[in-house]
Amino acid sequence: MGFKCGIVGLPNVGKSTLFNALTATASAEAANYPFCTIEPNIGRVGIPDPRLYALAALAKSGKIIPTQLEFVDIAGLVRGASKGEGLGNQFLGHIREVDAIVHVVRCFEDTDITHVEGGIDPIRDIDIIETELMLADMESLEKRIPALEKKLRLKDPEALAQFPLMERALQLLREGKPASSLQCAPEDRETLRQLQLLTTKPILYVCNVAESDAATGNAFSEKVKTEKGRIALVSAAIEAEVASLDNDEEKKEFLESLGLEETGLARVIREGYALLNLLTFFTIGPKEARAWTIHENAKAPQAAGVIHSDFERGFICAETIGYEDYVAFQGEQGAKAAGKVRLEGRDYVVKDGDIFHFRFNV
Repeated sequence: MGFKCGIVGLPNVGKSTLFNALTATASAEAANYPFCTIEPNIGRVGIPDPRLYALAALAKSGKIIPTQLEFVDIAGLVRGASKGEGLGNQFLGHIREVDAIVHVVRCFEDTDITHVEGGIDPIRDIDIIETELMLADMESLEKRIPALEKKLRLKDPEALAQFPLMERALQLLREGKPASSLQCAPEDRETLRQLQLLTTKPILYVCNVAESDAATGNAFSEKVKTEKGRIALVSAAIEAEVASLDNDEEKKEFLESLGLEETGLARVIREGYALLNLLTFFTIGPKEARAWTIHENAKAPQAAGVIHSDFERGFICAETIGYEDYVAFQGEQGAKAAGKVRLEGRDYVVKDGDIFHFRFNV
């Protein structure tokens, strides 16, 4: 388990260039004309985490397996997509199951790259995309509600739970508000999530800036940050260059020459984890060192279940070492000798960086 992001944006904002760079593939054709991505593209990348490599070195692990991030890239959306304009609306269904939406916004000037709206205005561009997502959700609900009404007459439990939420969400959408603004009881949130409405997805705004603005941003990205909150600064041009370099040392030197400490991918991951309230735990041994992703406030049995459902069902306890203790005492044996290995039960809340060995009985 990592997390899955759907990439949206207007044509020519650098969406496919960024996708190619982040996934180090050329599966999405990047070209200076709208709709060059005519099929949804899926790419998976290992999430860089220096802690995993430090732990693997101490345990002399034979294999290192990072947790993964999946990107789903769809054709650029345009104004009127919900009415059939352009190609992007055909593929919105491919992002209904994602955990979050990465909205790539053009925040750079370049007379050689046309803009479908005629000029650079990131807030206008965001409003266009978000309006199309709301219209797509309206269309989805308007199609589903009549069928659900038939089930209501039969007292179907699922219909009884979903129908009032769907009606209220539809009313908000008709008022020009996203379904995420729907106020509902905690017990209804999972039902709302299961409706897979695009406007209930958390959104990370990725501001695609020029190389010279990658470290500090610019007036365009600052406006997005002020009005929309969480952003990640990325230069698709820099990411493409980094992806073409052969080794980590070359990548590090190139980034440092630009005043950058990390890649855009690392920033997207960090902001995405914060947006979705995710954390990482590890399983470490001589065969493999592996990272796993789980939501904050998850308990030990749920973490075990991320590895295998049998582990959660037969959970007994979790041998637990904190990352700092594992490193400070040079591995599992040193941590045991120092009394830093804990046996945690069902109510233990997972902490970022925990190293687990699960005991279970099925």
